[in-house]
Amino acid sequence: MHAYEYEAEKQGYRCIAGVDEAGRGPLAGPVVAAAVVLPHPHALLGLDDSKKLTPRQRERLFVEIRRQCTSFGIGIVDHQTVDAINILQASLLAMKQAVEQMAVRVELLLIDGNRGIDSKVAQKTIVGGDATCGSIAAASILAKVTRDRIMERYHIQYPQYEFGRHKGYGTALHRARIRQHGPCAIHRKTFKGVKEFLS
Repeated sequence: MHAYEYEAEKQGYRCIAGVDEAGRGPLAGPVVAAAVVLPHPHALLGLDDSKKLTPRQRERLFVEIRRQCTSFGIGIVDHQTVDAINILQASLLAMKQAVEQMAVRVELLLIDGNRGIDSKVAQKTIVGGDATCGSIAAASILAKVTRDRIMERYHIQYPQYEFGRHKGYGTALHRARIRQHGPCAIHRKTFKGVKEFLS
């Protein structure tokens, strides 16, 4: 999981951050990104793509990553901005914000996917990086858990949509609730599955 970091270190980079986002697909809520610099070596057992982990595993690693990492940053772009600039641009903006939140001077960004961000920091994009690059996997966990917690708070505010169960993703349950109640304030009004039900 750390071949990319080791290769970058051979090229002279010392402070390397993994960057990833969570929440591109949901019909509601924000898109959240994280940037993480991991120490070498570290003691993060079970580090993997957040999508492959159980909620309990993600929560445990969330605490451990924050405790062991050299630095991390979180970027959050709300549903209004997603609608205004589109989900791709909102995701890139969240990643830019996450990098800018870091307390150290990062020399290289390892970014999940195939799009770089608006930053003067050197970058390498890695398709599937959350499953093959340790620092990106760590970022995916921080982003996912942060976003899930936001959606659990929205569940309290809008219990009729049951956001605590699906976190805003377009599950059959969520789509049924949208049909029943119509979209609420945090739904992404430009997304298929929501815009059809706007009055």
